[in-house]
Amino acid sequence: MKKIALLASALILLASAVFAAEPAKPAVSLTSADCVKCHAKAPADIEAKGRAHKTKITCQDCHNGHPPTNRKIIPLCGQCHEGKAHYKLGGCLQCHKNPHQPKEIVFGRDVTDPCLTCHTPQIAQLKQFPSKHSKLACSFCHDVHGKVPQCTQCHKAHSAEQGPGDCKKCHKAHQPKNVVYAADTPSKQCAACHAKAFSLLTASKAKHKTLLCVTCHQEKHKMVPKCQDCHGIPHAAGIMAKFPKCADCHGIAHDLNNWKAAPAAAPAPAEPVKKAVAPKKK
Repeated sequence: MKKIALLASALILLASAVFAAEPAKPAVSLTSADCVKCHAKAPADIEAKGRAHKTKITCQDCHNGHPPTNRKIIPLCGQCHEGKAHYKLGGCLQCHKNPHQPKEIVFGRDVTDPCLTCHTPQIAQLKQFPSKHSKLACSFCHDVHGKVPQCTQCHKAHSAEQGPGDCKKCHKAHQPKNVVYAADTPSKQCAACHAKAFSLLTASKAKHKTLLCVTCHQEKHKMVPKCQDCHGIPHAAGIMAKFPKCADCHGIAHDLNNWKAAPAAAPAPAEPVKKAVAPKKK
């Protein structure tokens, strides 16, 4: 028995010496090229629409290890994304369904709060200029992230001549009632709503016919300028005192000088008739 025990001890010592002499094998290091061999969909998604997940990181930057050595290989978004209000929301996968295509975002039609963590100028405009748009959820119009819908998705154009691109020349989506326009806006754009004024102006023989609507109505929408803003005081003081309103003689700006006869001056008031007084009897 002692010989057997001694022989076993000798074999153990020999084996230990052999293994100690062999260098330790380095741990296997996987690359993204290795991941593709088994995982086809995720690399394909990243290649198609991975954005920064394609250009700035590798598979190993997110997936630290591989089973069975490491079983917790699905990372939290906060592992990389931090420092902004949007990253504190939580529930990232509710909107970012596929982390391998992070900007392909789809959500319901009642989402607003997550949008506000990034798009602060838009909510500021909606509050400053209240309209029906202010009462809608952001995703009511933007049901896909980054989608800018045409106004005609909900609204009819003012006229048949207007296309979807014409709306934004006067209306901004987040402040639709704050109508603004460029100094070279064609008068036909105005005619879509102000048809009567436009038809009178185009039929007029006066010089106003040659002007754009925005030449006079340039300050803001519905602004009605004074004639004196362009024409100054065109007549002598006596005439201006007698006819203080330009329209008394010249009609309206869109149908200028279109009258049948000059207005008559107001008649002087008649003197009261004195009643005869009977002489008193003595």
